[in-house]
Amino acid sequence: MYSTLLLETANDIATITLNRPEKRNAISTQMIQELLSALEEIERGAARLAILTGNGKAFCSGMDLEMLAAIARQSPKENLEDSRRMAGMFRRIWSFPKPLIAAVNGAALAGGCAIATLCDFTLAAPVAKFGYTEVKIGFLPAIVSVFLTRQIGEKRARDLLLTGRIIEALEAKELGLATELVPAERLLWRARDLADTLLAASPTSLARTKRLLTDAAAAGLDADLERAIAENARVRSTADFREGLASFLEKRKPVWRGEEGA
Repeated sequence: MYSTLLLETANDIATITLNRPEKRNAISTQMIQELLSALEEIERGAARLAILTGNGKAFCSGMDLEMLAAIARQSPKENLEDSRRMAGMFRRIWSFPKPLIAAVNGAALAGGCAIATLCDFTLAAPVAKFGYTEVKIGFLPAIVSVFLTRQIGEKRARDLLLTGRIIEALEAKELGLATELVPAERLLWRARDLADTLLAASPTSLARTKRLLTDAAAAGLDADLERAIAENARVRSTADFREGLASFLEKRKPVWRGEEGA
């Protein structure tokens, strides 16, 4: 049923494994659709919570190169639709009614970082790395900024988003992006152990607690998301975005032109 991920359910626990190891589990349009479908299946099914992890050395390395290349050829309307699709996936993870546990086995970058850190719990192996690298390729971390400022505060978010730096798992935990560091060989075991703790709680209480937390922030978050979606689409028409994308795909240093080249 799925080609970019695996979905298994056992003992009231659903496990989603991003399954494009040859692409470092990069995000494609198909993966977005399949991840949303898997979450819908879990919500409707008997599983009471879900674990999200990656196959191979990476958790999720961000947007797929082919998807990036396609963006350069898209119309403004297509860019807006694409931005809205990405925002919808992030919001769905953030507001999912059942507990979500991310087991971050490797690099979680750009959109992959958002997928990992928007789960209720983010368990990270010491080899895991986190970062929002969009500014390095002339892109804009607009959508993720809406969530990140709420997670770790504006000052820390500015540091990560403006520098685009990649941080180690330990710093991610210190900043509040990761909940816990776990030895790689025990990562899934610990995720299931945490799942057992959650399964011992009232499912009604868990669902209502999640809804309470989501509803309290939803109005402001959704208004900010609308602005972010528009900015995410708008930056794609700039010269710096085209140059950043080209230099990234060609593996060379970018030559920035700034706003005057937009």
